[in-house]
Amino acid sequence: MEKEFENIEKGGKKPTLLLQCCCAPCSSAVLERLKEHFDLKIYFYNPNIYPQEEYEKRLGEFEKLLFSPRFAEKIEMVPSEYSQGDFENAIKGYENEKEGGARCEKCFRLRLFETAKKAKETGADYFCTTLTVSPHKNAELLNKIGEEAEKEYGVKFLRSDFKKKEGYKRSIELSNELNLYRQNYCGCKYSIWF
Repeated sequence: MEKEFENIEKGGKKPTLLLQCCCAPCSSAVLERLKEHFDLKIYFYNPNIYPQEEYEKRLGEFEKLLFSPRFAEKIEMVPSEYSQGDFENAIKGYENEKEGGARCEKCFRLRLFETAKKAKETGADYFCTTLTVSPHKNAELLNKIGEEAEKEYGVKFLRSDFKKKEGYKRSIELSNELNLYRQNYCGCKYSIWF
């Protein structure tokens, strides 16, 4: 990622990046890191989140984040629909998998491919996800899926591991500073049960 930042700086113009955001707390440290390199657009595509009230609560936290002085730049929110059916169809047959296993991989694939598709539709130069900031998520797997989506949709994927360089710790600090709601489960009903 750092090498990509160097290439971008040589080019002179800030490219546009569509960032799939899982929640405001995780997004905080990622946005802080990316905002100097990209014109950012946030894509809150998370059909996995259960129940819908939780989805709306997490989405609502972006107002606190994006209107704080720290993120006062214009960061556009690209609309997405809450579609629990997309998630249920994607993970069908994997409901009983352990957290972090094959069910999660199906979920990552759904969200990253949809983000790549939306990046192409919106004319973004890059796409990426905040998911790699979590110590509970496999950055190498996420990057592999992102690269597959890059090949299918022709939009450059920004490889990342945002938990490095104290990224996760910084997300906790910013969450506390901005008084952001920090959930205690990943999002889907299966992550509550396991």
